[in-house]
Amino acid sequence: MRRWEVPGDIRFITFSCQRRLPLLGNPAIRDVFAQSLDAARRRHGFSLYAWVVMPEHVHLLVRPRPDHRLDAVLRGLKTSVAKRVVARWRELDAPILRDIMAQDNSVRFWQKGGGFDRNVRDSSEFCREVHYIHRNPVERELVIEPQDWHWSSVRWWMGHKGGEVECDPPPGDPKSWERWKGYL
Repeated sequence: MRRWEVPGDIRFITFSCQRRLPLLGNPAIRDVFAQSLDAARRRHGFSLYAWVVMPEHVHLLVRPRPDHRLDAVLRGLKTSVAKRVVARWRELDAPILRDIMAQDNSVRFWQKGGGFDRNVRDSSEFCREVHYIHRNPVERELVIEPQDWHWSSVRWWMGHKGGEVECDPPPGDPKSWERWKGYL
């Protein structure tokens, strides 16, 4: 599927692990993803509004810089995570490697293709996507409250800074940020 990018548009993105296996099921691996997301944000200069790492997939709400293509940003992020995790699994001779081994003996951490993404058209849709991203662990019954899931931007949105991936305030009038604080 071809990605239709409009420079400067906010994008809602979902991508999954190979065969939707829970390859991100381990907290240490989710930490690796969060660290890689933070590094990719600094390296590529994209705006990051919301994110969550689930056991078998990831949701992001981002705005790439106009001079950066989204696919290049995502490829770098996903490659960074896959290399670190697969290298560790090889050190441990982890059984999961057999589940993600291709016929040519290559290992595929992420599902082939770009995942799902679309342009966010207005502030109402932006609001819905932030809510969806933060509620995803609750809907999946991984936690009772969104802020109990450590691998998302929800605590940042609630005003608790420090130790997490830094996000960007919602687009628009900076004075309107007050109405967003604590939004779940």
